[in-house]
Amino acid sequence: MISLQTLNQSDQQEFVKNLGGIFEHSPWVAEQVYALRPFESVNSLHQDMVKIVNQADRELRKTLICNHPELAGSEAESGTLTSESQNEQATAGLNFCSADELKRLREMNRLYLEKFGFPFVIAVKQLTRYDILEAIEKRLKNSAETEFQTCIQQIGKIAYFRLRDLIKQ
Repeated sequence: MISLQTLNQSDQQEFVKNLGGIFEHSPWVAEQVYALRPFESVNSLHQDMVKIVNQADRELRKTLICNHPELAGSEAESGTLTSESQNEQATAGLNFCSADELKRLREMNRLYLEKFGFPFVIAVKQLTRYDILEAIEKRLKNSAETEFQTCIQQIGKIAYFRLRDLIKQ
C-alpha cells in the first residue's frame, strides 16, 4: 500500500510505476493523470482517471477493453495473468469452476468475443462465478454499443477497487 500523500509527491516515473496497473496494461492513464496532481482523495484520483479514459478516442478505449484477459481463459490457465487480475478472478471463485462451468464460461467468452469483437469485461470483485455466468448470458443479448459502454464502465469499477486496495487513506 501507498499513501495518497506519497503519490502526490512522486515524480512521474514513480507515479506511473505505482499506478500503471490500475487500468490493465494501460499505463497511459496514469501518465496522463499525473499532471492533475495533487489529488484530495482516492475518489478524486479515480474520477480523473475515468475522465481520461472517457475522453480517449474510441480505438484507444477499445484497446483498453481488449487488454483485459478472458475470465478463466488461457491466461489464467497458463499463469500469465497480471497479479491484480489473478487475485480478482480467484476472489470470484473462478479458479474453483467445475469442468462444466469452465466449459460453459469459455464457450460464452467465445460467443461474446465473436459477437462484439472484444472480450467480456466485468468487475468480478464481490461477485461469484454464478453471478458472472449469469451476467455474460444477459449481456450477450445487448447491442455492440451498449456492451462497449458497459465494458468501459466496468473497467472504471475495476480501477476503483484496485485504487482502494493500493492506496491507504
